[in-house]
Amino acid sequence: MRNINLRYVTESYDADGVLSDFTANLSEDFNFGYSIVDDIATAEPDRPAMVWCNPEGEEHRLSFGDMRRWSDKCANYLSEQGIGRGDMVMVIMRRHYQFWFVATALAKLGAVMVPATFMLKEHDLAYRLKAADIKAVVCTSVGDIAQVCDNVASQCPSLKVRMLVNGAGGGKLSREEAAKLGYGEALSGEQGLCRASIEREGWLDLNSGVLAASDRFERRETNGFDPMLMYFSSGTSGEPKMVLHDSGYALAHIVTGKQWHNVHSDGGLHFTIADTGWGKAVWGKYYGQWIMEGCVFTYDFDRFHADEILSLVAKYKITTLCCPPTMYRMLSEADVDSFDLSTLEYLTTAGEALNPDLFQFWREHTGLTIFEGFGQTETVLTIANLANSTPRPGSMGKPSPQFEVQICRHDGTKCTTGETGEICIRLDGKGRSGHPGTTGLMMEYYREPEKTAEAMHDGWYHTGDTAWVDEDGYFYYVGRTDDVIKSSGYRIGPFEIESVMLEHQAVRECAVTGVPDPLRGYAVKATVVLASGFVPSTELTKELQTWVKHKTAPYKYPRIVDYVDELPKTVNGKIRRVAIRRHDEELAHETKEQDKTDGLV
Repeated sequence: MRNINLRYVTESYDADGVLSDFTANLSEDFNFGYSIVDDIATAEPDRPAMVWCNPEGEEHRLSFGDMRRWSDKCANYLSEQGIGRGDMVMVIMRRHYQFWFVATALAKLGAVMVPATFMLKEHDLAYRLKAADIKAVVCTSVGDIAQVCDNVASQCPSLKVRMLVNGAGGGKLSREEAAKLGYGEALSGEQGLCRASIEREGWLDLNSGVLAASDRFERRETNGFDPMLMYFSSGTSGEPKMVLHDSGYALAHIVTGKQWHNVHSDGGLHFTIADTGWGKAVWGKYYGQWIMEGCVFTYDFDRFHADEILSLVAKYKITTLCCPPTMYRMLSEADVDSFDLSTLEYLTTAGEALNPDLFQFWREHTGLTIFEGFGQTETVLTIANLANSTPRPGSMGKPSPQFEVQICRHDGTKCTTGETGEICIRLDGKGRSGHPGTTGLMMEYYREPEKTAEAMHDGWYHTGDTAWVDEDGYFYYVGRTDDVIKSSGYRIGPFEIESVMLEHQAVRECAVTGVPDPLRGYAVKATVVLASGFVPSTELTKELQTWVKHKTAPYKYPRIVDYVDELPKTVNGKIRRVAIRRHDEELAHETKEQDKTDGLV
């Protein structure tokens, strides 16, 4: 390891070895493709960059030399199709290894990568393509997302190029089915890379194009302060916002890889369970880990199965693991002790608050502490339990030293110890040409100056997330400002109630939301998935309500308990409370309309 990360940072540590000061130093000549991937490939071409596999049986072990070669071939092919500096390119590729070729190629071209999930429907995709003036789409053949794109292409005048990637199964085929198609093990190894071709009217075949392209790519002029990456971030109302980042976003993820994921650059293998359509993928499978010269593990699966994931940890000797709390819970429901997890050295989580019972479970069964972290699409890692720190159950840690973080009231004043308020991040003014600044924070909400001004003003970025701080400076997550339930004059965060309910043996999963109530404003509702052996009943509802009353402030108990077979989740396992709220609103509207029909209102 050559410690190339030190070229781009200024950092120091306290007496306990905890990061105490950090500044990412972005310059105009920084480009992740050239400055990181190609630099490592030149000095150590055989250094492992990725171990990739899928349920069909295909496997590839890619070095940084491989990544340079394939990203150069990809850059040449994309350039031949007219893609260049400043162009917006949407990438919908599940966990296919080609994502890393395309992402690095786009960085080298100076184009803007716009990752998106394969779960989008016509309205979602059409809005994104038009709002961002997407010039090209690089899309997986797995599932129906290519058809969704075809259905809306005529509505999107900016869309000039459609490229299809044969996903060679993508976790949807059995090994026998894959073998009949020439996929699976038949594509394993260097000779199988990009060998699976595909034909679809109106689409270019990316695999064939990249395979035939030259592997000699001349460096293009780019600028580190130019847009590099853009995500669509959905809220509870309105269309999703476009979150624009420059290359400082990649550098700021050094803290993610080095001090939070604690990746081992020599001999380690890091596994973040995330689909490439979501920001967590580049958090855990790309920028910070590769700047740390580390190797990442990727499993191109379709459905999450706990036993399967645990067996992969054992088989590939994973050393560091990151997944959301919901997935840790699903893993804990398997027979964890029957798997050889002895190579695991470090566990991290983000995406939701970590329930204390999960914290204790993994400590008891693996001897490891889960180090929680917090950030957003608009930021990198903002608050975390960093390496060598001492986590507290239920706390997401302390602010990353690269940011000044404060809990603020609505009027902008600082909250007192224990008082819930909004998480705000100081803007340091280091941005370029009119942007507020702070390396690692978004440049702006693209084409939405009003929303940018709402979030970034008076020297602070307002996250929209709420928390409180204890006397020792540990932060405790409460919820989104729109998740907080205002009931009978109280402000109630869902996380504490969920944690208490999950301690009850009958509760397998739980999501707490607020529903309109004429008397209280909002009433607390718990949507519950029961554990095996339990069935819904009035008696069980009363038992759960009493349980909460005895475990926390009585006013927080759920007045409504709704039993469901499963909770709505993102592809990465994060609970979608917004979907529960939307369902409740629709149900309330239907009830009101029926009451009108019946003459009750």
